[in-house]
Amino acid sequence: MKYATFAKTSGLAALLSVAIAPQASAVTLEELAKRLDALEAKNQLLQQENSVLRDFVQQTDKKADAAVLASEAFADSTSGIQKLADWADKTTIGGYGELHYNNLSGKGGASDKDAVDFHRFVLFFGHEFSDDIRFFSELELEHSIAGDGKDGEVELEQAYIDFDLNDQHTARAGLFLLPVGIINETHEPPTFYGTERNPVEKNIIPATWWAAGAGSHGELGHGFSYDAYVHSGLNVGSDFKIRDGRQKVSKAKANDLAATGRVKYTGIAGLELSVSAQYQQDMSQGLVDGLDSGTLIETHAIWNTGPFTVKALYAAWDIDGSAVRAAGADKQRGFYLEPSYRISEQFGVFARFNQWDNKAGSNSGSAADSEKEQWDIGVNYWPHEDVVIKADYQYQSNDNGEEQNGLNIGLGYQF
Repeated sequence: MKYATFAKTSGLAALLSVAIAPQASAVTLEELAKRLDALEAKNQLLQQENSVLRDFVQQTDKKADAAVLASEAFADSTSGIQKLADWADKTTIGGYGELHYNNLSGKGGASDKDAVDFHRFVLFFGHEFSDDIRFFSELELEHSIAGDGKDGEVELEQAYIDFDLNDQHTARAGLFLLPVGIINETHEPPTFYGTERNPVEKNIIPATWWAAGAGSHGELGHGFSYDAYVHSGLNVGSDFKIRDGRQKVSKAKANDLAATGRVKYTGIAGLELSVSAQYQQDMSQGLVDGLDSGTLIETHAIWNTGPFTVKALYAAWDIDGSAVRAAGADKQRGFYLEPSYRISEQFGVFARFNQWDNKAGSNSGSAADSEKEQWDIGVNYWPHEDVVIKADYQYQSNDNGEEQNGLNIGLGYQF
């Protein structure tokens, strides 16, 4: 009985198991299909997200590359700016200029002069290559306009390099102003009295005077300094006019060079004493018979005490040669004396007596009555220390009677 019951029960369970099994299998496949669909959808989503991520990474890489390039460009730009700043720190620019009005009456055959002239427009350019090597230049336009048939000239007055040998001595080579006189090296309008530069330094020295060469300058101690140069010389013509002999280093003839030296003393406050000398073996570069060697001696003193200043200068040429001696031009000399008084920081007054003679070697023939004298009296007004307005009156008393007397007015600046 028990066996029969157990057998019946076991058979029923088996039948139920067989009946239920297909239903369980069917449910599992359906869920699996759903899960596969879900996985496929997720996979597609992941692929899309992965594609977006790849695009983002590529864009990020491009931006990173661009940032690197921009950074490098900025670094290059910064380096360029720094180089430009360094160049600017070592480079100097300056200049000066002067506008003149002359209203002069001629006498004894001299012509009248009533003219306005922008006499000089000058630019300076300098550069420091190192602590020991420097360059300086000066470019000038005279009389406002230059060219064929024009009165003006474009001139390179300085272009030299200084090489410091030590703290006291410097070598110089190139084109430079010669160390002679007061106004030849320092002639910016605010630095001197009178609209026009004085006639002694203009006609005897002759300022402004520059040459090409080499030499040195420096300090000797106890207030003494020196300059010594070998350079291109004058090329004086058969009229023996020193000023016309300046070659200005324009295809200058160099058959015969010249040597110039100066000793200056400034060991006492307010005092300057100076002596310059120049020698040239052949004043005409071998082109004029009877014109041989020439020696220039120049000396000057400047004394400044408070508002009062006095300047005195003497210059003389001694020239050898039969032709120049016959013309009386073997001796050419001049001097001037100039007291001035600075009334205030803005106003100053001056007077100057000038005497010069370019044919002082004789008083006969063409050399007769060749001595000239000129008085100047006037005022300077400085609205700024680098800007000046000038007014002065000139009066001449020349042995030959040819004179120009009248008013000069000037405007000048420097920077």
